[in-house]
Amino acid sequence: MAGSSRRRKFGTALGLAGGAGAVAAVVAALAQRRWIVDDDPCGPGGLQLPEGRTVRVAADDGADLEVLVAGPAAGPTVVLPHCWGGTRALWAAVARRLVEAGHQVVLYDHRGHGSSTMGSSPATVDQLGEDLKGVLEHLDLRDVVLAGHSMGGMTVQALAVNHPGVIDERVRAIVLAATSAKPLPRALAASLVDRALGDALLKPWAKNAIGLVLTRGAVGRKVHRAHVEATRDAFFGTAGAVRSGFLVGMSNMDYREGLASITVPTTVLVGTRDRLTPPRMARLLAELIPKAELIVLPDAGHMLPMEEPDAITQAILGHTSPAPESAAAQR
Repeated sequence: MAGSSRRRKFGTALGLAGGAGAVAAVVAALAQRRWIVDDDPCGPGGLQLPEGRTVRVAADDGADLEVLVAGPAAGPTVVLPHCWGGTRALWAAVARRLVEAGHQVVLYDHRGHGSSTMGSSPATVDQLGEDLKGVLEHLDLRDVVLAGHSMGGMTVQALAVNHPGVIDERVRAIVLAATSAKPLPRALAASLVDRALGDALLKPWAKNAIGLVLTRGAVGRKVHRAHVEATRDAFFGTAGAVRSGFLVGMSNMDYREGLASITVPTTVLVGTRDRLTPPRMARLLAELIPKAELIVLPDAGHMLPMEEPDAITQAILGHTSPAPESAAAQR
């Protein structure tokens, strides 16, 4: 029965790979007619990262993480782990706002993503938590706000659950955007589709057409072309084996039992049109984390750092000024 089910899923994946190319260009063209080309909430800077210094952080298994440190060292520090199949650039709009507000911002590419190498360890969310720990310790960051998006939010949870002492020593607050604590039920099947589509999508026309259609579902009601293109380009800039590997990793993780150990103030954000980590997952997070506040953003989708950079920035600033204790007392 299990083998038959796997064959059916793989057959479906192959069917999708064969038929997608025939319809993708037409669907993409129709969809783009409704896409907004102005009033980008990211602002005129788009996904331009703030200026800073680049640091390399080496993991024990050979992975080499590229880290960008921007903003004044004397300011409050915010660390921004990014989403699956993304890069640190997807946090650019939030990072610029934080730097302008006098904060030091630390952004890095997850292993196997962007300019970071994969290393020899399995593609697990636990390993991403170890990488985050390594970044905090290498830069000796303290009193920081950890703000993770999607898989980056899972990374923050992995660190908090597996290394609560690191949170106590180095973290003042947590912000979790469009993420989940429990396994993503469709991730394993999606990894089969991703592998099957991988070769077809190597062709430029297929990336442009099919990629726009596939990534459209990651954003909410207001579809900004720049957001869809950035999501697509980061996704296909990530090696297929890395994408499918971390999809399997997200289908196996489960941090629900350990979330009660998080004692720092926490904010959870979710869009009402998030199809990947829907509001019910955010509500569960807010219920399981003792000091969590839930913020629901109408009509927003999954890519909150691009769709709602002001809302995320304000959530972070709420944990840096005034102090978390005072902010909690005011709520």
